Amino acid sequence: MNNETLKRNLTSGDHWLRLLFMVLFVFLLEVAGVVILATIALQFLFAIISGSPNDNLRRLGNQIASYIYQTLQFLIYNTEEKPFPFSEWPES
Repeated sequence: MNNETLKRNLTSGDHWLRLLFMVLFVFLLEVAGVVILATIALQFLFAIISGSPNDNLRRLGNQIASYIYQTLQFLIYNTEEKPFPFSEWPES
């Protein structure tokens, strides 16, 4: 890599804009982690009390897991497609 390439990369607005999106998605990933932990705990309690898992919580957990996957794919540069709220919420 020569100095011109490095200079062009450092001054590219696209890289810095992506960094802002990455910071936002790291924050949203932390929120999603808390929500998935709450979903896990609620699902366990529901299964203990009723004897079977709750279908609504199962779908929510599946959607959050898909969102986490999409977010990680963006963060590690496997995709340029931004996850929710810049695209549709994942379906279960």
